[in-house]
Amino acid sequence: MRDIATSQTILVVGGGVSGMTAALEAAECGKQVLLVEKSPTLGGRTALLYRYFPKLCHPTCGLEINLRRLKGNRNVRVMTMAEVVRVEGRRGDYSVTLRVAPRFVNENCTACGACAEAVGAEIPNPWNYNLNRMKAAYLPHAMAYPQRYVLDASIAGTPDAEKARTACKYGAIDLEMKEQTLTVSAGAVVWATGWKPYDAAKIQPYGYGRYANVITSVEFERLADPHGPTGGRIVRPSDGKEAKNIAFIQCAGSRDENHLRHCSRICCMASLKHTQFVREAYGEAARSTIYYIDIRAIDRFEDFYRKVRADRTVKFVKSKPARIAEDRASGDVVLHGVDTEGYHRYAAQHDLAVLAIGMETAVPLPQDAEVFPAGCAADALDVNRSVQSSTAAALRAIQVVNRAARAES
Repeated sequence: MRDIATSQTILVVGGGVSGMTAALEAAECGKQVLLVEKSPTLGGRTALLYRYFPKLCHPTCGLEINLRRLKGNRNVRVMTMAEVVRVEGRRGDYSVTLRVAPRFVNENCTACGACAEAVGAEIPNPWNYNLNRMKAAYLPHAMAYPQRYVLDASIAGTPDAEKARTACKYGAIDLEMKEQTLTVSAGAVVWATGWKPYDAAKIQPYGYGRYANVITSVEFERLADPHGPTGGRIVRPSDGKEAKNIAFIQCAGSRDENHLRHCSRICCMASLKHTQFVREAYGEAARSTIYYIDIRAIDRFEDFYRKVRADRTVKFVKSKPARIAEDRASGDVVLHGVDTEGYHRYAAQHDLAVLAIGMETAVPLPQDAEVFPAGCAADALDVNRSVQSSTAAALRAIQVVNRAARAES
């Protein structure tokens, strides 16, 4: 497979908004790009957002534009379900080993969904942070690219897999697919592997994993989405009760010597945005309380912060709660702490607690290769700054392959 890439190729690792941006910027400058993504679809965590802040617009339009640009550019080759195993070499001359997992579905797929209707097995839905289950033959989400179903490896060799093959009218189910190991060449590597949410279970005083009604900010984002696990209903996981009185806890695991020392930059704005989801769901009956150290909303975000601050359904408490308990009779969560404005103790009861967890790098940078980090692989960034970072990484990669081309000529 070395023939799909050369020393003039830019390899972009990661197909989220950062990876797509870097790939497109390089390709539209005339460079050959190989974009690899380990999941079955491009889009990354941006595809899992219900709305952006501060305009509360949907990410669909931005993703659709990028996907249209990708589809129309012959300089970009996309490989999904492909994970980088090893990067060897130096700038201008890399050898990269990829492990490609079987999709069990080929290019004949029309995304008709017959395979999903045929199978009975279900698996946790990673695109809803495992808050619900989905069929083991699935299209990740409506914006998935490639627009092609996947058969989960757990049903390979089972009667369900045969049912899927029989149900497909287009010969798209290929149960003979195997894992492949490929080696490709590249002149430059852009590392856009994104971020992962900090493990909230490590913040033991907050009871995530012990109390059903303590969830994370990324999980709340999916609850609010009409395509999410509850059809957009903001309800408690424990009993399905409407969650109208919600605590949003800032810096859950961030700016903390015991967890992540850095500020993750998106958490304050995400919680401000989430209070507006609650207002939209429940109107004047909504009650959102933001527990915070300080609110980091600068530049273009400040107007949105002022708007939320003026919202009568939103209360701000300057405090980082010390612990969360559970009221067993009601299932409510009870936050214990000290309000630093007045220095009085509180034991505040809420339907639901949402932890604004920090972000950490999803995949470490290769130690023996000079790759260009982009987006959240470089730093904790929001979508806008990730795009800027990725454009810069693409320009650096272009310079490398240009120098390599001059050296070869």
